[in-house]
This record gives sequence, structure tokens and C-alpha cells, in this order.
Amino acid sequence: MAVNGELVTELGSKAYPGDEVSLDGKILSLEERKVYLLLNKPEGYLSTMADPQGRKLAVDLLGEAVTERVYNVGRLDQWSSGLLLFTNDGELARRLSHPSCGIEKEYVVRSDDILPPEFFREFRRGIEVEGVLYKASRLERLGEREASIVLVEGKNREIRRVLAHYGIRALSLCRVRIGPLGLDKLAPGKYRPLTPSEIEALQALSRNANSAS
Repeated sequence: MAVNGELVTELGSKAYPGDEVSLDGKILSLEERKVYLLLNKPEGYLSTMADPQGRKLAVDLLGEAVTERVYNVGRLDQWSSGLLLFTNDGELARRLSHPSCGIEKEYVVRSDDILPPEFFREFRRGIEVEGVLYKASRLERLGEREASIVLVEGKNREIRRVLAHYGIRALSLCRVRIGPLGLDKLAPGKYRPLTPSEIEALQALSRNANSAS
């Protein structure tokens, strides 16, 4: 028997879902247990599965208790915090990541300067920055320097780029919701499995969005 091309010679050797297991040259299949996890990513962690520079990875916060090979659904930049989904359900991850899904993502941003009225007005209407159009689904002022922003498509570093257009920098940027999932009281650096009802809500949302596209 071989696992991932390596001959198994020791009794008790393990293979995990996602590993390629072969016997006498024939590939065997392993039943894969579907895993759905919600992580509160702290600032300073990368949303990638590997980094040649050795920087901290969000996936490492899941620890050794998660034996399945899971992958993050979407990303948060290194200095943003908040809700990040991990799963080994490739089909659901693909559907949720597709622009046609239209899943809402809510962020709370705290800035280094007062947020001007035109930030809310123009970001809601659609604003072009360096040739790229950015448009928020909803915005709400929470204070002079704080706002709630809901995005649907969510381009790379969208909120930070729009803020920079007005000469403003984000002191903190936290994703507090993805669709029906919220952070609630989950502490930074901690994770929890999704409940069956949360999984079904995500699956229904992705099915409805993709069937309508």
C-alpha cells in the first residue's frame, strides 16, 4: 500500500481524506467527512495555505484538532480581522466564492480621520478609483470615524482603497458577518464548527443564487 506515492511500511500508519491511497497500483477512495469552520482571524495573519516568508497563517490557528485538509473560503488581507470560513466542501466553497452568489459581507471600519459625507454618498452610488469601480451595497455611519459597510462582490482591499481615495487610513477593519453567519462572541484567534442550521442556510443561499444566475 502507498499513501501519496510513498510506500507504507509501518503498522498503524494513517491516511486522511484528501490523501491518495493505492493498493497494488489501484487508487482507493476515502470517505471524506465534510467540515465547516468559522474562525475569528486576528490582525497579522495571512489568509493563504502557505507563505515562503514564513509569516503567520490563519489556518494554523485551527490547530491539530482539525485533521481534515480545509481551505479558506475567500480572503481577508493580513491586517484585517474577523470572520473567515474554512471547509473541505469544494463545491460549496466554489459556489459561495462565485460573484453570482451575491452573498453579503459586512465590515466595521475605524479610520484615522473623520469620514466625510461624500464617502458614504459616492461609495454607495459607485466610485471609480484608479480605473476600478467600487460600490457598497449598504453603509451606515456608526460615529465620526467609524462605519458599517456591506459589500456583495468585494474586490481586493476595496474598503482600504476607497478610504485612501479620500486621504483616510483604516486603523482597524473587521469582517463581522458573511451572509447569515456572524462573529457573535467568538474571541480573536478562536474558531467553532458551524451548526447544521448554519450549514443548511449557506447551502440554500448558494443554491438559490446559482440557480437564479
